[in-house]
Amino acid sequence: MRRFHPDTVITFGADGGYGHPDHVAVSWLTTAAFRALAGDRHRGRRLYHAVFPPRRTCMAEELAHWIIGAGRPAADRAALPGIALFAGESATMRLARDDVRVRWFPPGTAVIEPGEPAEALYLILSGTAEALPERPAGQLTRARVMQAGDFFGEGGLVAGQGTAHVVARESLTCLVLSCTPVTPYAGRGADAARAAGLPAARAAGLPAADLPPGTSAVDVTSYLDRKLGALARHRTQYPIVPSMLPQSLLQTMLGTEFFARTGGGRNAAASRRAKVPPPRRPSGCPSQRYLRRAS
Repeated sequence: MRRFHPDTVITFGADGGYGHPDHVAVSWLTTAAFRALAGDRHRGRRLYHAVFPPRRTCMAEELAHWIIGAGRPAADRAALPGIALFAGESATMRLARDDVRVRWFPPGTAVIEPGEPAEALYLILSGTAEALPERPAGQLTRARVMQAGDFFGEGGLVAGQGTAHVVARESLTCLVLSCTPVTPYAGRGADAARAAGLPAARAAGLPAADLPPGTSAVDVTSYLDRKLGALARHRTQYPIVPSMLPQSLLQTMLGTEFFARTGGGRNAAASRRAKVPPPRRPSGCPSQRYLRRAS
């Protein structure tokens, strides 16, 4: 900061944006350094904290419409780890409101039963499953066998209710994106769903996110390709391939960024009083005081 004299410094908020301990440390150190320089002939500089408000976007619903509209019931198998990690990280960062889980189903398990409210989209990561539509007379008919890379549940999400049994043929692992939080020990079937009132809970959605005063929303959709390219270069943490998801969903989740300008008050005063702890000296290394005396 002393070398470049920035007009504006941007870092994470005190919570690290979404609780990440490394980001909390970055925020604390950057804010403390900014406060020290602001009082050292560097007045007029601006400090912004990145804000990650909860979004109302539901990846499951967006993907369901995309799959049906584009006729893409399957994903590239090579992209499956990236999609799973992208979905989990997006939920952690509150870029989407989905409940994201990886679930295992033993052979013969009913993953979806007819009549249940359709609340989730499934992506098979490994194993196989079988769709068994039910005829009016109650007979089950074999429709298709699904394998790794196949989506299922999209038709029910769009229609509002599942229409077919889906049963695990062998050990089955799925990425599950749910529009509503998963309730432990919930019943199965249409009667249990009506008793729980799940459709009403889904329709209610989430309240609008409360943003800190002075928060600025920055539209970065014009730079989305460059932003995605930067994210793709960090494949160990966010291995995104833009073609694996609809562009409209990426724009909704990543096209706006939020920043809150920090001001005075108790938190700022505490930051000004804070002192950065000295780095630990490795064992066997002489102290700076000893070196000064020796020189």
